[in-house]
Amino acid sequence: MKRIALIASTALLLMISEASAQQLPQFTQYMLNTYMVNPAVGGTFNYYQIRYNSRFQWVGLENYPQTNSISAYGPHGSKDMGFGGTFYHDVTGPIGRTGGLFSYSYNMQVTQNGLRVSGGVSLGFQMFRADGSKFVFGDNYNHNIDDPAIYNSTKSIFTPDASIGFMVYDTRFFAGISTHQLLGQKLYQSELSRIIEEEEQTYYGVNRLKQHFMLMGGMMLSLNRDFDIEPSMLVKYMISSPLQVDLNAKVTYRKEFWGGISLRWMDGISLLFGYNYQDRYLFGYSFDYSLTQLRPHSAGSHEIMIGYKFDKLK
Repeated sequence: MKRIALIASTALLLMISEASAQQLPQFTQYMLNTYMVNPAVGGTFNYYQIRYNSRFQWVGLENYPQTNSISAYGPHGSKDMGFGGTFYHDVTGPIGRTGGLFSYSYNMQVTQNGLRVSGGVSLGFQMFRADGSKFVFGDNYNHNIDDPAIYNSTKSIFTPDASIGFMVYDTRFFAGISTHQLLGQKLYQSELSRIIEEEEQTYYGVNRLKQHFMLMGGMMLSLNRDFDIEPSMLVKYMISSPLQVDLNAKVTYRKEFWGGISLRWMDGISLLFGYNYQDRYLFGYSFDYSLTQLRPHSAGSHEIMIGYKFDKLK
């Protein structure tokens, strides 16, 4: 059974199976880069900007998840539309996911007091990768486990991806809804399923990239000439997965220094710090303290954000 090397694909089954966990990477500092949440954000600012996020989750665990993402987006110079793109790489031990999306958005004013609506769509790809050389299958898993083809194989799956979003906003608040992994396509691993069925009498069936629905909102409140506060919320839902809610509050001093707190319901609490230098260079850091059973085994999660704003186009 030389084709048993396809057993490396079991990692892909774990990544895209109908499990209770959500499938997409998460970021604590999403409020500093809402474009990652909703493609309709792309043309809502009057300048282009770049955001880089790097997240190290559950540091201290072996092969803890690491995610890197870079986004760039901004408006058309004279029309009410925007363009953008984002790339990310997410890896946990032998399992990796790489994705890229390019977006187009259009916005318009709907009231005389400045309320606007925006809609956006993103198209791109996802690629899943499993490195068989990094797997530990156990001593009694299968008599074929000593086959070097298993340990030397790498299995990849490439698939298209899409997302769509809508939002309403003005200078004081924003609210939006978006759907990710819009295509919900099935990823077949028929040969692997046959092998597993033969060896364990277990059938894993068809894997599907499930749609993720995200609802976000926030507002800007001026406390006095020095302090602004920005409460925000992000609700994420995937079918067959528990609802996830992030509640956040960020306080900014003289448009430069900020600090904040974020609560991820039934999961953890986070502290955020950052600095906006000359309203052009942005630096942010967050630390997540887990409230789950992982807490005794992890040193928490760390996330870094670096941003840059270009000159205004409008």
